[in-house]
Amino acid sequence: MTTELTALAEPIARDGFAFVQAPEMRALLQQAGLRDWESFAASWQDLGVDAYMADGGRYRRRRFACFRAGRQGIARKPHQPHYQSRDYNPLNGGIERWFEPVTEATGRNPALGAILDTCHRLFDRLTPAAVRPDSWHVELHQFRIEARSGEEGRPTPEGLHRDGVDWVLVLMVRRDNVESGETTIYDLTERPLGSFTLTAPLDAALVDDSRVYHGVTPVRPIDPACPAYRDVLVVTFRRE
Repeated sequence: MTTELTALAEPIARDGFAFVQAPEMRALLQQAGLRDWESFAASWQDLGVDAYMADGGRYRRRRFACFRAGRQGIARKPHQPHYQSRDYNPLNGGIERWFEPVTEATGRNPALGAILDTCHRLFDRLTPAAVRPDSWHVELHQFRIEARSGEEGRPTPEGLHRDGVDWVLVLMVRRDNVESGETTIYDLTERPLGSFTLTAPLDAALVDDSRVYHGVTPVRPIDPACPAYRDVLVVTFRRE
């Protein structure tokens, strides 16, 4: 592991989370071969509406994919549903949710490859050897949260929550004409540990899902007459 990745692992191991600003995150990803970021970010223009919103909202668009990360590398799995129990998602959990798949071009994009490789090396390092798996189940979510006049966009409509996985990356792709969207982190007694706002492309939050809750405040349009949205990539790692 590089010195930079070791330095990033330290606050996560200590506090259960880390906020990584774009210059540091870009440097880490460039070590893993980051390129073609612009075409990767542009793929957020082609997401399907999330029709499973139990609050009745139509402000969330997404695509979804699963991968396996192990000693032999990272490979995409056949398309499958996303499932969370109601213990972790009381709003939308308890059912299989079939989302439109991440496109083949996006799944092969070298920017995504660098992100997944960096996560794999980091999360392996953070997982004790006694429980470190031979391979990880990886889920990838492209999210666009739209905000309109009279309808705020809710990045985490389930509220403060855990995802029911081992590790989580939330990576900012783009914010356009929105305000708020503050990420808050709490310990398991719901004591606040920190807050920050992902604003620049490649700003990142890294979370030990077994140790902390996280949530994001709703976003609102700055100019209600113009499109307003928050694009993020969420990657989760769970032991298979």
